[in-house]
Amino acid sequence: MEFRDLKAQYQRYKTEIDNAIQEVLQDASFISGKQVAELEGLLAEYVGVKHCITCANGTDAMTLMMKAWGIKKGDAVFVPDFTFFASGEVVSYEGATPVFVDVDRDTFNIDTVKLEKSIQKTIEEGKYSPKAIIAVDLFGLPANYPEIERIAKHYGLKVLEDGAQGFGGRIGDREACSFGDAATTSFFPAKPVGCYGDGGAVFTNDDDVAKLLRSIIVHGKGDNKYDNIRLGMNSRLDTIQAAILKVKLQAFIEHELEDVNRVYHLYNAKLKDIVEVPVIPEGFYSSFAQYTIKLKNKDQRDKLYVKLREHGIPSMIYYIKPMHKQIAFSDMEFNENDFEISNELCDIVLSLPMHPYLSEQDVESICGAIKQVLCLDK
Repeated sequence: MEFRDLKAQYQRYKTEIDNAIQEVLQDASFISGKQVAELEGLLAEYVGVKHCITCANGTDAMTLMMKAWGIKKGDAVFVPDFTFFASGEVVSYEGATPVFVDVDRDTFNIDTVKLEKSIQKTIEEGKYSPKAIIAVDLFGLPANYPEIERIAKHYGLKVLEDGAQGFGGRIGDREACSFGDAATTSFFPAKPVGCYGDGGAVFTNDDDVAKLLRSIIVHGKGDNKYDNIRLGMNSRLDTIQAAILKVKLQAFIEHELEDVNRVYHLYNAKLKDIVEVPVIPEGFYSSFAQYTIKLKNKDQRDKLYVKLREHGIPSMIYYIKPMHKQIAFSDMEFNENDFEISNELCDIVLSLPMHPYLSEQDVESICGAIKQVLCLDK
């Protein structure tokens, strides 16, 4: 059994993917080939924004926005404490300070009440200048953007939607990666729409930002790549990956997004009386990059992880530690009372196999193994 079955996906779309790759090989336009612009157009149309700028990976996508907004030393950027390291890493890369904020226990996303308190505290202390919020769509569920955008407007902050896991989610009729002042996503293979290597993208409605980003991704180019008007990066999505993503995006739209939600409902129906299952707020829709349950305590979680592996069932712990406990941030001072939920979640969460090609029989097998282990644990 696969945690995310890329092999099954490839077998289903083998002809289309092979043909797409072959076309690139025949054209021999491996960087900035026509498929890159075509993909950007498709992505922008799907999300509902004016501009999509692809790049080498999701981390670069966030770095590009930090540079575009001029985030620098002395600035504070507010980041959820329970998320992947890159969301805080990109802030520190620019010399700024990530201010970690605890999350909501049900949704795993940034707690908006604690976010506002953290902003107020930072202003009162006067050590750093609040500039932006990076809100993460964890496990596929969009963060509470109506409230985040209200808070940001009140305090004059930029909002970056980190949609690395959230592409395909939505709030009402508004798609993930359309929120905030800009949004980013990742095409890492395990993401809702993933390539066969790495890739990322930035989404924005701002014409000036889009123009600036297209300069930064090619060494700060001006009229051409040998006319360098600023310090930039080398961060482009290669043509083969774009060609693959065009095929995968179509599959995602046609059935994969609907199918992961089918699996979500199957899981919830079988597990809701045994463990804490994912909570999707009314009006929200998740792309389920992960299906994550909560156990009673760390011992129970760790035992289940081991026993599932013995049954041939892969599972993952996202995440083993919160951001404020990462060694890379050990030079910063924290109050553990500020991170009660993040600390708890790292001890009790477990992500189960989740992908569009997971059968009802597979779900039955996984849930049966969980029931067996937890019943023996009583």
